[in-house]
Amino acid sequence: MTIAEIKKNTETKMGQSIEALKNNLARVRTGRANPALLDAIHVEYYGSMVPLSQVANVSLLDSRTISVQPWEKNMAAKVEKAIRESDLGLNPASMGDLIRVPMPPMSEERRKEMTKLARNEGENAKIAVRNLRRDANEGVKKLVKDKEASEDDQKRSEAEIQKITDKHIAEVDTLVAAKEQDIMAV
Repeated sequence: MTIAEIKKNTETKMGQSIEALKNNLARVRTGRANPALLDAIHVEYYGSMVPLSQVANVSLLDSRTISVQPWEKNMAAKVEKAIRESDLGLNPASMGDLIRVPMPPMSEERRKEMTKLARNEGENAKIAVRNLRRDANEGVKKLVKDKEASEDDQKRSEAEIQKITDKHIAEVDTLVAAKEQDIMAV
């Protein structure tokens, strides 16, 4: 593997870490309704646990209400139970074959908990990015040790890898700050 390949792989993996952070932050509750909140919920479907999105249509009715429409009528009770038993603190209400999930307004204390959760997700993403930087630098050192690259190449590539890392860390900070602002907005 060459230095260029190491840098490219590292940048790709750091990008994947950012995408994972975006997905995790989408699940953190804000005051507004967001269908992504229900992505983590699994429902029993003919003996196996499947994601809610595979047994029902999840969409927004308005800014404070998520609608869940099971594709099979006999699934409505199971879907409602799964939403109620999730740790999201939601209380779904059935209206025929449509399940309405109103988003209760969050207290100041709950908002602070959610910002802590968002910061924690951001910190985990930063750790992942830093681990990727370390792995890349170790890969470059191995090339130098095996005499496939010079020490000058090592210094240059470590500086470039650090720039890539700094860029991704800044992106993590930006995403977390935006999520915190979203959570604290009343």
